[in-house]
Parts: sequence; structure tokens; C-alpha cells
Amino acid sequence: MHFLATTSYLDMLNDDARNRAFREAIDKTIARPCHVLDIGAGTGLLSMMAARAMGTCDDSKKGMVTACESYLPMVKLMRKVLHVNGMGKNVNFFNKRSDELQVGVDIPSRAYVLVSEILDSELLGEGLIPTLQHAHDELLVDNPLTVPYRATTYGQLVESTFLWKLHDLSKNEEEASDSIRLVPPGLDTILGVKTQQHPMQCDAISKEINLLSEPFKIFEFDFWKRPDSQGDSKVLIKATNDGRVHAVVSWWVLQLDSEGTIFYSTAPGWITSPIATYTGNWRDHWKQCVWFIPGEGIPISKGEEVHLHAVHSDTRVSYNLTTQATEIREGDSSSGDSHLTLSPERIAIYGDRKWRSCMLTALKNLLRERVHPLCVVADDSVFLSLLIAHLSKTSKVIALFPGLQERGVQYLKAVADANGFTADRVEVFQKKKHLTLHDTKQKQVDLLIGEPYYYGNDGMLPWQNFRFWKERTMLDSVLAEDVLVMPCKAMLKACAMSLPDLWKSRRCLSKIEDFDHSIVNNTLGACGDLPEPQEGPLLPFFIWQCGETKELSETFTVMEFDFSKSIGPCYGKAQVINLHLTLSLFCNSDHQGHYCWDMVVRFLGSKYPNIIPYSRRWFMFSNLIVVLCECASSPLVNFFSTYT
Repeated sequence: MHFLATTSYLDMLNDDARNRAFREAIDKTIARPCHVLDIGAGTGLLSMMAARAMGTCDDSKKGMVTACESYLPMVKLMRKVLHVNGMGKNVNFFNKRSDELQVGVDIPSRAYVLVSEILDSELLGEGLIPTLQHAHDELLVDNPLTVPYRATTYGQLVESTFLWKLHDLSKNEEEASDSIRLVPPGLDTILGVKTQQHPMQCDAISKEINLLSEPFKIFEFDFWKRPDSQGDSKVLIKATNDGRVHAVVSWWVLQLDSEGTIFYSTAPGWITSPIATYTGNWRDHWKQCVWFIPGEGIPISKGEEVHLHAVHSDTRVSYNLTTQATEIREGDSSSGDSHLTLSPERIAIYGDRKWRSCMLTALKNLLRERVHPLCVVADDSVFLSLLIAHLSKTSKVIALFPGLQERGVQYLKAVADANGFTADRVEVFQKKKHLTLHDTKQKQVDLLIGEPYYYGNDGMLPWQNFRFWKERTMLDSVLAEDVLVMPCKAMLKACAMSLPDLWKSRRCLSKIEDFDHSIVNNTLGACGDLPEPQEGPLLPFFIWQCGETKELSETFTVMEFDFSKSIGPCYGKAQVINLHLTLSLFCNSDHQGHYCWDMVVRFLGSKYPNIIPYSRRWFMFSNLIVVLCECASSPLVNFFSTYT
């Protein structure tokens, strides 16, 4: 029903500042009927703005609007939106990439005006440069008019222990009590985050950021002329405070008209520049970006000069920083095939001492009753694979590594010696079929463990980690009767919350700049004002990235899952939970939601219970499920959860 709910279309369409800026710029730019090209048209909003602008021109000539959209579901939705607004004959649309359009075949002539917003948080990630290059070469007249007219990227040096813990595992694991080294000395690049700009809502951590410089301009891209594939910029930055540079925070500013009177900015809330100031509305589709400085960062003093060398390719930007004493370059992996990249959130969890201590205690308890155990790591946890081999010198470990596969093999070989075991102690099962007794040489599995964590699933719904339960069931024939499973139980917990910023970005659409968009609500998973019995979608979010939040109820358990047993025959179970909101003041609010999380997991090793302690830091990095809804006037909220 909500098959496009996880895309950013709805969030973008709810961005009033963006809609208004594009409408004003299009009305100002299109002063006469002409040929307008809209690349990446989406619902056709910009195309309709262009067609309407030409309709108000005092000219007997006729113009035309060509829209291209490569994503078929959006093309179908655009057709409906155009029809509802009586624009079906005003916009010619193609289910093609713009580089597939041909003058003389698809369109009669080159376009005089380009309107487009193929932008991501980094600016270049959606292919802005190659798209503009092809458009200028094949689809546009010389010196065309464009909306936007120009985009400028800015940056700022910051100190933040929070950001440092998101990428530097080497230093953060030194104080762990388990003696495991995911990043051993001399192998600093063997495991870390991807060397790129990471989209992030930096306002959420503004209190944990110390600004070390004024904002500085990095790159400028003119839409009205053909861009270069490669470019560099050298910036001399003077430090405004003492500190340690942990990251470069960047954002961009759109100048939408040629005169420089209409702007749109993704700047964080602390920026007060007249043209780059915060737009005032939270949004999820365009965020700031964070570039992590390798290692512990660069120490600087107030007044010290920092040289930044920025380089861009077709789709990405990278930075090198130099001071008089230090040079930090973009890190090329010196670890070769053994290098692993994980998400910043996963790095933060692996660096969390409480989380690691809990895992250590649980595994020690499990191993007390096993002398020569065969242990299977069912997920992609390199940490548990190392920990079990380190703790039990007599164990044999088989790691399934369904996502890591060969990368996991190479990584374990590289770090085995530093963690006190030989590489042959851990075998990575690389067959596509399920593990059998033949593969284990007729030995049954004594321990089945997992975090659970599955490589590449960081942005998935929390209960998709219950794949561990499915894996446990598929392995039932090779498990010993007294097999110990960790985790053996999971509890899905929930809490009612006020999420006004997130709710506003997901609310039902009516008219956008006088164009009816109500027809897209169901497809895009809008919330509020939905006809019965439709409900809002289930969306994975990091709660700390959702803008303003407030808990409205106590935490409660929705369902429990017993991993010590196989999944039984299909069955249904429903639970209705009534709970009083913490503050009745919010009961009439139209921005309610529920959030749920999965791994509040109890590790039961025989008679040794161990429950993961609540830790704000790793909890923040757990991907939560948000169910957006409208709260009724009653002081009760009903929660329904089903399992089949």
C-alpha cells in the first residue's frame, strides 16, 4: 500500500521553503513561452510550475514542457497528478533518463530553460555533474536559463567527541575489558567507516560540537554552464578556538535566480549568514554532511592556519587538511582486501565499553559448561567471532558471515594473531547451502551466537534482525540437544512519542503552491487524515536524528521472542495495549508516533542471566521503527501489534 513510503519524495514535497523558492524562481525566470526541460521530474511539480508560468505570459506563442523521470512508479504517480491538475496536455513526460532523450526523436528541439533538483545532501551524489554535462551537450541551447542558477558548498571545522566516537574505533576500544582488538596496532585502516561525506542532522548534536573556524566557501557550481568532471579548491582557514579538529561539517546553498535574490540553504541552525541561514524547518531529505578526520583528529590553537584541499569528482567530494605540524590526507586502505567498512553507528556500538562488557560476560557464562565447543556465529559479527576464539582456546568456530563472506575471511586472517589465536581456529562457511553435519564432520553445534547484526542491513526495520531466529531454525538438524543460543530471547519494546518535526515532514499533502497533490498520499505513506481503515507506514529512523522529540508514555513490551526454540508453524498473535500518556497536554496533538526497538535482549546462558544495560549512546545508534499516527482526543492510545 505504501510502497514508496521509504523514499524521500513525501519529505521533499512537505518542504514548504523548497517549494516556495522554486516557484518564485520559476515564475521569475520564465518570462515568455519557450521549451522547458525538467530532469528528474518526480510528481511533476516543477513541470507544472513552468507550464503555469508560461500560461501567464502575454505572448501569442506557445511553449512546451518536457519532463523526464526514470523511476517507473513515480512516472505513474506523475501521470495521476498531472491529470488531477488539468496539466495532462501541458507536460510531455518520458519514462527515461535524461541521457536517453534525443533531440529529433523524443523532443523536437533543444530546451531554452532547465529546471531540476537532482541534488542530495552532498550535492553531487545523485549525478548532478554528468547530468548537467549531457544536458548542455545534447539537450539545451547555448547559454540557457536554469533553475537553480548556482550551488555553493560551505564547510566548517568542528571538534566533537561524539563525532570522533562514530569513526575512530582504534582509540575507543583501548579501554575495553575484553582485550579484543578489532583494529590492532599497525592496522589502523583495517576496519572503519567509508571515506566519504556522511549525511547527518548536525543540529541534533549542536551542544556536543565546538566550532573551531568560521564557515568557508569550498566549491561553486553553475547550472547554466557545463561543469567539469574534476575540480579542486584550496582554502586557508584561521582557527577561531583551541581544540582538536574531528570533522568538517559541510552544507550547500542554492541561488535559484540569476539576480541572486532567491536562496535555499541546508545550513545547520547555528549559521546566521543572510544567504546561508537556517530555513527554519526540519527536513530529512537534505541534511548537512560530516567528513571525519582520520584517527584522533588534528590539534589546533586559536589563530593557527589550517590548509584545506578539497577535490571533487563526478559524484563525491574529499578533503585533505594540513597544519604546520600535521598533515591529514584522505585515507587509502593500506590493508588491501582485508579492509572492512561499517556504518558510523556500528563503529560507535563496537566502541561502547558497556555493550562489549555485556557480550563478554554473556559468552563467559556460556563457555563455563563447554570444554571443546563447536560454536557457530550465525550473523556477520566479526566481534563475536574474535571474542569466542579469544576466550576459548579449545573451541572451534564457524562463522556464517552471510553478508561479509570473503571480506570476512580476509579480515579474520589479518587480525587473528593480534587477538591471540591462529587463523585456522575460525572457519568462514562460504557455501550457499545451509550448514550440515557433513560440513561439521558429524559434530553437533554446542553454541549458536549472534549480536544479531547483518552486514548491509543498517537501515532496515529492527525486526529484520530476527533473521537470526530463522537461521537458528534452519540449523536445527545440526544443533545439539543442549545447544546454548545467544541471544535466546528478544523483546520488542515501544513508547508513545511526540515527533512534531518528523510528523510534519510525513503529513498528508493537499495543495503545494496551488497544485493538488492529495492523490499521492497513500502511495507515499503520508500520515494524518487518512481514510479508515488505512494506517501510517512503518519507517526505520534513528530517533536522535528526528528533530524535536518527547516521550509521552512509559516503555512497554509489545512482544517476546524465544530464540531457544525453532520457529513453529505459522500462527497469529495480536496484542492491544492501552496506556496513559505522560502529559495529557499532547493528547490533541496531530504529531504523534510510536517507536519500537529490538535488541533489548536477554542473554540466557544456562542458569546465568545477563540483560543488556540501557546505554543512551548505543541506544541512539539502534535503528528504531516509527509508526506515525494521529492521536485522538482521548487520553488513551491503542497500540496494535501482530506477528505471524
